[in-house]
Amino acid sequence: QGRLVESGGGLVQAGESLRLSCVVPRELFNFNAQAWYRQASGKEREMVASITYGGATNYAEPVKTRFTISRNNFKSTVDLQMNNLNVDDTGVYFCNAGMVGDGGRYYSLDNWGQGTQVTVSS
Repeated sequence: QGRLVESGGGLVQAGESLRLSCVVPRELFNFNAQAWYRQASGKEREMVASITYGGATNYAEPVKTRFTISRNNFKSTVDLQMNNLNVDDTGVYFCNAGMVGDGGRYYSLDNWGQGTQVTVSS
């Protein structure tokens, strides 16, 4: 009966950092994998980072070396540390529970939260 709840977004200048947090219901936190997605205005939603129940991570090329996804078992959250932000990182960020298949591809399920807005200015 619980739902995903994202928080931590805001307005920052290029080069600054933000940390997003997603509260994950227990039944979804113990699922195969979780991920963070983002959707820029007028663009399709894209996956930026995923993490499996065992801790394996995967990142989209534009955010490699800058973003870090992690699990906090005590708080039941999946967090996204975003460093050295640029204007192309602007968008609504969503978390999701799903699974990772062959080749490392993340498969989302229809359990999106309301999202949190990230705006990066130059």
